[in-house]
Amino acid sequence: MIYEQLKKDNIQALKNHDNVLRGILSVVLNKIKILEVEKRSKNEELLDSDIIAIIIKSIKELEEEKEGYQQVNNIDKVNDVERQINYVKQYLPKMLSYDEILSEIEKLDDKSIPNVMKYFKNNFLGKVDMSLVNKAVKEFQNK
Repeated sequence: MIYEQLKKDNIQALKNHDNVLRGILSVVLNKIKILEVEKRSKNEELLDSDIIAIIIKSIKELEEEKEGYQQVNNIDKVNDVERQINYVKQYLPKMLSYDEILSEIEKLDDKSIPNVMKYFKNNFLGKVDMSLVNKAVKEFQNK
């Protein structure tokens, strides 16, 4: 499970005195723990797809943080955040390519944007960039 690997890597970063990686791993683990408590209160189980969604959101937050540091020209912080982004991305599954997305869209009976977006969100969460799906479905409809 991804959660177990994150915990092991967090402990290793602690042992290595790597505060940069510990920072992002701690943030991700805390978000997961909060979600786990919420799900437990509803008698639901924490899934890898939930963890993937948290990681994706964390990466987006890091990208925004990096842009802020770039604007104030803080190169050290930009490099640290970039390192965090690259490290956390390793927990994500292989992403579908644009051609693979188009291939999946072709298989669908209803190729309307809402239906296609729902299909990818339900079946490929964490394995596809939803903005790329949106672009692909619009291109597909314009053919």
